[in-house]
Amino acid sequence: MVKIFLILTLLVSFSSAEDLLIKKIQSLISPATFAKDKAYIDTIFSPKKDFYEEDGRVDSIKVIKTLKDNGILNLFFKKPRDINISFKTKGAPLLFIKIMSDSLQNIGYYKYMTKESGFNDSEFTWKINLISEYAADPIIVSQELKKSNCKIIDVIKENDTDWTYIVDMKNAKLDVPKVEDGVELKLKRSLYAYWLNVSNMEKIEISSSSRNDWYPHIAYYDKSLKLLRVNKIDTKKTNITLDIKEDTHYIKISDIYTLKNIKDDLVLSPTAKKIN
Repeated sequence: MVKIFLILTLLVSFSSAEDLLIKKIQSLISPATFAKDKAYIDTIFSPKKDFYEEDGRVDSIKVIKTLKDNGILNLFFKKPRDINISFKTKGAPLLFIKIMSDSLQNIGYYKYMTKESGFNDSEFTWKINLISEYAADPIIVSQELKKSNCKIIDVIKENDTDWTYIVDMKNAKLDVPKVEDGVELKLKRSLYAYWLNVSNMEKIEISSSSRNDWYPHIAYYDKSLKLLRVNKIDTKKTNITLDIKEDTHYIKISDIYTLKNIKDDLVLSPTAKKIN
């Protein structure tokens, strides 16, 4: 009797697991497509156990990639449409928005509007709207987020134009150059402010070419991207030394007036390492 009970329990568990995968597939494609390609879907998703994470969750990214690679999931529209994307996390909101906005920019999304942002039951949501001829590709978004040690743990398709991403930020960091002791770093001319990871440093010397008209604007941030302090120097500088306080993890280097003032490289020379 005990053996029968155990066998039945295992069968129910296995069936429930299969149901989760099938439900995820059905949520990503139309009922007509699912019915038409059912036999093919059974084939490409075999064995089903390969589409689950170690904790029992369906691997949404792997499911989407399999559907997409086999021509079952189409992310393109016949004409541009309004797209709504919600990004959710339990991590630090400022760091999350910075990582997400950088990732979107890196995959070609520059023009979007924030529709809402805020906490709900300890979960932070950032919702954006954009006009595009295709829905954001979850595979490309996932690959971009990996650069910042973030992982997409679920992708929810409400309909063709409304998507939600659940993001794990447990080990999140900005995908920016890290200043290391004894390693000179050259910052090339850029249209954007320079973000750097300075978590290991105590002092950094910055040299600026005489061709530059650099009026330093330095912002200091902690690990969660909370702004700690800002230094503005309204005098042209060719050399400055930064004192990196204990809680500082990132800095942003810019110019008070315009980055066009920086025509040549800025050269960073670490001069003192933090003692842990």
